[in-house]
Amino acid sequence: MRWRGRTESGNVEDRRGLGRGGLAIGGGIGGLILAAIYVLMGGDLSQLPNIQDETSSSVSQNQPLNPAEEEKKQFASVVLKDTEDVWGDLFRQQGQTYQPPIMTLYSGAVSSACGMGATAMGPFYCPGDAHVYLDLSFFEDLDRRFGAPGDFAQAYVIAHEVGHHVQTLLGISEQVSQMQARLSEQEKNELSVRVELQADYFAGVWAHHAQATKQILEPGDLEEALNAATAIGDDRLQRESTGQVVPDSFTHGTSEQRVRWFRKGFESGDPSQGDTFSANAL
Repeated sequence: MRWRGRTESGNVEDRRGLGRGGLAIGGGIGGLILAAIYVLMGGDLSQLPNIQDETSSSVSQNQPLNPAEEEKKQFASVVLKDTEDVWGDLFRQQGQTYQPPIMTLYSGAVSSACGMGATAMGPFYCPGDAHVYLDLSFFEDLDRRFGAPGDFAQAYVIAHEVGHHVQTLLGISEQVSQMQARLSEQEKNELSVRVELQADYFAGVWAHHAQATKQILEPGDLEEALNAATAIGDDRLQRESTGQVVPDSFTHGTSEQRVRWFRKGFESGDPSQGDTFSANAL
């Protein structure tokens, strides 16, 4: 991916090195453990109570970083700026104003308006404070644990989380939350899959326009993103962790579905064609 030397976003907050790995005053390790178990059982982090202490605040860290850490931060910031440019243009074309999210970088654990987050959960978006939370060490896991190396695989992950922010701005997230309140657990999971596949679609839309306007792709980049989508499909993750696949417990979609919706978004570039909620076949 061509990203070096390009403009970085001004909406990056660096909490690395703050207390216990970015953990704010409230919550504690007990809350972290409960949150981790909740997410691993298929729960939605945004539904957790806010256990962040009211006295905590956003802090930008100015501690010196080694060159590798600084490069990761610059990369994430450039990708975020690309999403701001793309979605800013798309919203403007519809007579709307795009309000970009804040990307909060942390290490180990972090307190958000949605509760506690941890590295083991992977990147997440919190609609309560409109922040994308990212521990940059996840990129190493993406390579070594999930077998999905490459900078564009990493960009896909960031763009997917920004896709959830777009859903929030469009009112989709609120509608889904209201619907889930009266659904069974299996029905909630099915709806969650449609939410996640739409975020994959929006990530593809971003890639389409970023390539059209900035020519960001290098040979093999698209394959990196598709490989990452495959690696984090529910069926593959369940098969590798437990040896069996339980479709009723899916919350993000199969590998094939995630690849299909990202590719569809990349090929069309049209946000309006990403209605996963009315699609008969995912």
